[in-house]
Amino acid sequence: MAPISIPTTARLPSSLRVDPSNPAVFKILNRLSRASLLTLALDWLDERNLALAAPYLRPPSSSEYDDEEDEDEYADDFNPPLRSLDALQELYTSLQSRKGSKREVIDRIIEGDWRHGLTLYQLAMADIQYLYDHPTSQKWAAYRIMPLKPVSTNDEEEEQQPPEIDQESLVIPRFHPSTFLKNLQAQVPPDVKAHYNFDRHRTLPLSILRIFILDSPYNTSLGLQSGSSSSKGTRTARKSTTTFDTSRTVYIAFPDASPYIYISKPQLLSGSAPTTGTGSSTTAAAKVTGINTTAGEAKSLQHLLLVGIPAALSRPRQRFCLKPTNLATRNLNELLDRRGGANTRQGAAGGGWSIYADEMREKGKGKKGNRETPLDTVLPSPPLSEEENEAEGAGKGNGKGEGNKRAEPPLSLSAKREERERKRRRLVAKARFADTGLVGDGKGVERVDIIIEDEFPSSPSNQHSSSTQPSSSTSSSSSSSSSRDRDRDTERDTPGDRGSSSSSTAEKQKQEEWRPTVKLTFHGSHVFAGIRQLVEAGIIDGEKMPGWMTGEEGVTVGKVREGRIRGNKGSGL
Repeated sequence: MAPISIPTTARLPSSLRVDPSNPAVFKILNRLSRASLLTLALDWLDERNLALAAPYLRPPSSSEYDDEEDEDEYADDFNPPLRSLDALQELYTSLQSRKGSKREVIDRIIEGDWRHGLTLYQLAMADIQYLYDHPTSQKWAAYRIMPLKPVSTNDEEEEQQPPEIDQESLVIPRFHPSTFLKNLQAQVPPDVKAHYNFDRHRTLPLSILRIFILDSPYNTSLGLQSGSSSSKGTRTARKSTTTFDTSRTVYIAFPDASPYIYISKPQLLSGSAPTTGTGSSTTAAAKVTGINTTAGEAKSLQHLLLVGIPAALSRPRQRFCLKPTNLATRNLNELLDRRGGANTRQGAAGGGWSIYADEMREKGKGKKGNRETPLDTVLPSPPLSEEENEAEGAGKGNGKGEGNKRAEPPLSLSAKREERERKRRRLVAKARFADTGLVGDGKGVERVDIIIEDEFPSSPSNQHSSSTQPSSSTSSSSSSSSSRDRDRDTERDTPGDRGSSSSSTAEKQKQEEWRPTVKLTFHGSHVFAGIRQLVEAGIIDGEKMPGWMTGEEGVTVGKVREGRIRGNKGSGL
């Protein structure tokens, strides 16, 4: 521990070591499998990471007397340290080739080779390794980086208006990791310390930033622990607690050549953090979400990110803001497909329209790589005709080679009708979903929340009464037409009366409309793949199904009004 710790605004250094007896170290390592732990240890011993992940080694011996002293010193040590890095690498390589328990590797790391502590850089690598092993462990939300119009500096204006979003600009901020972290650290409050770690994703075209946040004004080892004492009567108990229990971890993903970023939901390292609030509702919510972060903490951290990230990306005379897209999922592949870079983004072409955005789609036999376009002069052959031709060709081929075999019995009329209807449902599903919404495509959405605010359809009785109403009004108007003609010359309607009558009519029509709030929530590992299966099974009518059920709108939270969907708070496509 540092002899003197002074509050500072600097960030936590990657070389800061955490005591191996800290429960947080065991929790982070225990989440990984045995194979991942061994791979992680070998990565720590790599030359590129050795400066921030140096192991504990025995000092080099100069004589046989020193060797005897070392043996006496580590005689009772179950995991004695080694003398060289090569021997340590051979040890972990040999552990990969034989079977064993995960606890054996954890004890070797904590009590043996890194007994002097693990750095924050090593813990960050362990967290990112867990993210690679469990890609759906984080819930991501996509945000769009929008440029702002320059604010006028006219001194005559007393009240300066807030900057507006420039919808016509196509400017994308330039991203440099070191400059971004320096600007982001300037947005962090002084009583909060953060550790940043960048990593390039192994398989996806994006970079991941891990932000580890501690509630401490110190950036030394004192900031990783604090003492709290409590006295009761004559007994005084002193308990040492670590700020790791209330630390939060947030991931930010930056896709390549894209105006979008993905922010994960803040998570606590420990599930035993105290929560504010009384009653069983707070406990029940903590059990469901698995996160004991209070609403105020999560909201303040989310506000810090939504304000700090665009400020870190901005430059003089070039400001940006983050706009939510209402697309949240645990699948990064789906986010890249919907809100990704230039090579992966579909844009507004989702669902059945995705055939016009896929350049490598099979347009026909021997025509792979040609983009489908409605401007083609040659019309494609109907899918049913292609299937029938293939079936006839297969039947002729089988007949030539297997002429001695008896032909299959013809299907009955009802069986043919059922088979024809099954093919038709599959074609309808293919037309509505195209190549999306497949079970094994790896682009699943786990939850979709939709609110329907359309006008409730009127019943047949109301329609009948409304249809008979004009006839009665016509008869009454014909009987009083002469009196109205006499009064027309003497009385005139003023403009105010006309306006009041029109407004009252509009209010009356608005009151007659009944718009119930209907909330729909779809759950599953792949929501749109499940809807496609229901269409193929005939449970959902694929021809009358709205477009948002195919995922073509690209939102997971939205409102439907007048048959059209819009994202929450006006966002979405």
